[in-house]
Amino acid sequence: MRFKGKIVLVVGGNSGIGLAAARGFAAEGAHVFIAGRDPKTLAAAEAEIAGSVAFRCDIADPAAIEPVVEAIRARHGRLDILFVNAGIGTFATIRDVTPALWDEVHAVNLRGCFFAVQKALPLMGKGGAIVITGSIGAVLAVPGNAIYAAAKAGLRAVARALAVELVGEGIRVNMVSPGPTETPIINRNVGMDAAEVDGLRQQMIAAVPMKRMGEADEIARAALFLASDEASFITGVDLFVDGGCVEL
Repeated sequence: MRFKGKIVLVVGGNSGIGLAAARGFAAEGAHVFIAGRDPKTLAAAEAEIAGSVAFRCDIADPAAIEPVVEAIRARHGRLDILFVNAGIGTFATIRDVTPALWDEVHAVNLRGCFFAVQKALPLMGKGGAIVITGSIGAVLAVPGNAIYAAAKAGLRAVARALAVELVGEGIRVNMVSPGPTETPIINRNVGMDAAEVDGLRQQMIAAVPMKRMGEADEIARAALFLASDEASFITGVDLFVDGGCVEL
């Protein structure tokens, strides 16, 4: 019960790693708020996780999270833990990258994540914890990954800057960076059909020393650790959870 009585917001908590984390926070006593884009999966998450409250929110619009923050303020007056997990994926070779595709991914994965943190900060104080989902793609040179990698590398830099700026306020900021993970996002890579996605999955598995995809729960457990008091002397880290891709 590491999170008993804690107020937690999981942005992108309606599927994949975010949903696994929301379940974990709730199971350990937290009051969980979930934000995401898909009304159907939001309703399913809210129905599954007892006591949770779900909000439709597209963080590509920085103002969209404001009603979520205000609802948390009205109910509890504070936010103890923020897990920013929202993201979209794409693979495109350099010659296929368009400004529109670049902007679509960066609007969510970099700009949207930054402003989600900024908007939530007024509710946070000493003892607060922010965890942001990154990607090992930020530090690996993967063909076709320029758009996504650039966004996640920028987000990694943002997380480190936030950690430095907020340490004096007693707020810890850390990042968890998954390797290839079996979540719904792999099936939503912009511009890729089912056959291309399956080919991508097989390439990923071949590149992982453990020779398998990670599971959402495996990444979520790392995020919960970083959010918990067990990590009270940890801030500014980027924790790779990747089956050995970067480490070996």
